[in-house]
Amino acid sequence: MIDLKVRHETFPLRDRFTISRGTRTQSDVVVAELARDGVVGRGECLPYPHYGESVEGVIATIEAVRGPLAQGLDRTGLQSALPAGAARNALDCAFWDLEAKASGERVWTLLGLPALRPVETAYTLSFDTMENMGAAAARMADRPVLKLKLSGPENLDRIAAVRANAPRARIVVDANEGWTPAIYEDLAPHLVGLGVELVEQPLPAGADGALASMPHPVPVCADESCHDRDSLEHLDGLYDFVNIKLDKTGGLTEAMALKEAAQSLGFRIMVGSMLATSLSMAPALLVAQDAEVVDLDGPLLLDKDRPDGLVYEGSTIHPPAPEFWG
Repeated sequence: MIDLKVRHETFPLRDRFTISRGTRTQSDVVVAELARDGVVGRGECLPYPHYGESVEGVIATIEAVRGPLAQGLDRTGLQSALPAGAARNALDCAFWDLEAKASGERVWTLLGLPALRPVETAYTLSFDTMENMGAAAARMADRPVLKLKLSGPENLDRIAAVRANAPRARIVVDANEGWTPAIYEDLAPHLVGLGVELVEQPLPAGADGALASMPHPVPVCADESCHDRDSLEHLDGLYDFVNIKLDKTGGLTEAMALKEAAQSLGFRIMVGSMLATSLSMAPALLVAQDAEVVDLDGPLLLDKDRPDGLVYEGSTIHPPAPEFWG
């Protein structure tokens, strides 16, 4: 029999964080704990309003499976009991943590994978004025990869300011669905000269068919357009990369399956996350092992991470301790 605990936790951000859809000052996560025979597994998710999620709704969804969990619902059954999304992610990752701790094996061993290696994450610069983004780039010039949140006019000026102040950094830009086809067509030819290596979700999900007939001088990555394996049939010919996030896939189980399916279809892999703590990043590290682009910098943007969280050495993330997760 499995006992469930679920709670809402708040983590203030170090600075205001702005994307094309708005500004945030804190991270509101939901933590699920599954206990059996004195062993506790944990998982974390971040409910995302853009996908119709709320803290209260996610907690209610998790609470709705309390009875089935007590009656034997396992991780495999969870995949059909709940849809992809934040609630299933918290429970799925808690199941993996529980299985690892109960067996004394690391999660990667249970998955038949090699031991985790450290990975290098991008560091995200919040959308701001050209001057402020340039100044932020100067402060982070030693980061190997900078991800720029963009929206609206003067995008090229913002990218140029970052490039001037961080000349050695690799650059990824993320429009969060904030561009039109006309804006993309205007910007795309200039991105190569500014050293941009990837463009995330330039057009709104569901209105991105125009990408099929547009040149991709820089590879284009599906984020909001890619949730789980069911998304892939709609992405062929539109995108070069897919961004895999556990809060979209509904957990590590589907994330690993999505990665395998995407690679088999020729998509290149980016692994990202919502703005959350190390408890969200730890399971994502398994998906990120051979990804070309990794964006798991959430803890770096918090005022304070979990005290026993992941070790970040600059932009290098080290695997979690077994006591923390997995």
